[in-house]
Amino acid sequence: MRNIRVRFAPSPTGALHIGGARTALYNWLFARQQGGKFILRIEDTDFRRSREDSAQGIVEGLSWLGLDWDEGPDIGGPLGPYRQSERGDIYSHYLQELLDSGRAYYCFCTPEDLQKEREEAAQEKRDYKYGGRCRALKPEEASEMLQAGKPAVIRLKVPLDGNTIVPDLIRGDVSFSNALFDDFIIAKSDGWPTYNFAVVVDDFSMQISHVLRAEEHLSNTPRQLLIYRALGFKEPSFAHLSMILAPDRSKLSKRHGAISVQEFKNQGYLPEALVNYLALLGWSTGKDIDIWNREEMMREFSLEHISKSPAIYDLEKLAWMNGQYMMRLDIENLMTLLAPQARQRGWLNEDNSDYFQQAVELVRNRAKTRDELLDALGYFFEEVKQYDEKGVKKHFGQQKASTMLSEVLEIVSNMGSFSAAELEEAFRQRAQELEIKAADLIHPTRLALSGRTATPGLFELMEVLGQEKCISRLEKALVFIAQLTTHGPEGPNH
Repeated sequence: MRNIRVRFAPSPTGALHIGGARTALYNWLFARQQGGKFILRIEDTDFRRSREDSAQGIVEGLSWLGLDWDEGPDIGGPLGPYRQSERGDIYSHYLQELLDSGRAYYCFCTPEDLQKEREEAAQEKRDYKYGGRCRALKPEEASEMLQAGKPAVIRLKVPLDGNTIVPDLIRGDVSFSNALFDDFIIAKSDGWPTYNFAVVVDDFSMQISHVLRAEEHLSNTPRQLLIYRALGFKEPSFAHLSMILAPDRSKLSKRHGAISVQEFKNQGYLPEALVNYLALLGWSTGKDIDIWNREEMMREFSLEHISKSPAIYDLEKLAWMNGQYMMRLDIENLMTLLAPQARQRGWLNEDNSDYFQQAVELVRNRAKTRDELLDALGYFFEEVKQYDEKGVKKHFGQQKASTMLSEVLEIVSNMGSFSAAELEEAFRQRAQELEIKAADLIHPTRLALSGRTATPGLFELMEVLGQEKCISRLEKALVFIAQLTTHGPEGPNH
């Protein structure tokens, strides 16, 4: 049986995009499910655009997602180096092998020569491809020109007819006419290989058995197969993953929301939720299940269940899924998730951890993300500075609002014990005495204590806030209502 070895090979030119993260995840799941190896390789030969901080960000993003690798630039391995920038001698060896065999040749055409060819193709209304002027150069002629200092690229001799078939494990056989290709460049004039050449040498020398990558690489694959065959290399199996599209089926971009792993991490999403969501962007077992833990994914994952159709990016689904994972967190882990931001805002210290925990437990089921949960906690730790405008019109703008809150203030001030159950009993008893609905007391009180019209249960909220804060905020709300008649609805809230 063939040893399963897969790789994730990002270019460190930016943040880890969710498309790249999904590719890494599918490779990781396939390797783990098959008992194989997952290799991380950094493709950093684009020296102008490659950045070390991007490489580090990619490593950190994969680690945060829990995608560990068996070989890579940070941990080494038997078939390294695992950075392309450190593999120059390996590429030179195989380039020379192709030159010696006559399957590749030096091309000395200048940019002006190539531009002239392009103009002629445009005048003749045909697609441009390199005309092969240097294809017939004799080795000694090329040697003389090199010794004279003429710059040269290296081109692969491409078959002039026939087809190149890409056997794809997801899409089936995809055929490309060789007539579409010119003798494409495999090494630039500075000696460094082009992407297509480097990736072939890397995948072969690292013994990659399966190449799972994005659909956009499918057009590169026939060129890579031509290189494999020119070198006599054993070809890996290919599987090209469908694109991830925006909800309007356009290309995904920043205007559609967060699209990098770092952005989701910064916004407080849980890595387990993001992994679960990415796994389902193009993979399905046919089971009506949305929440999958990592062990279940590894057990069920197979290339046969990857869809050919584009996956649609749905942030609402991700937020819902994150909410499901947050509800499953025990309170200790949830407190750990919230603690850095809570301390930064001055909400959490050594003296109030019990109060913080009570507040978190009360609001936790009302939030889908860490940031939503922090927002839901705000009024427990900061004074109410504004009241919801619609709430003001509905609950403070009525003539009886001041009377209702005055009744509540009397109830709260005279409570001996301040439990949710006793508060509810006192509210309902007062409503019965006044021959009104309990809601007439509850709604303006909620707005007065939180500034909001939607909160967890009012009486539980009051118990956590405590009697002193409740009295203070009710008094402040009564002043606000009194000012409404003086300033109008726009005044006190602005």
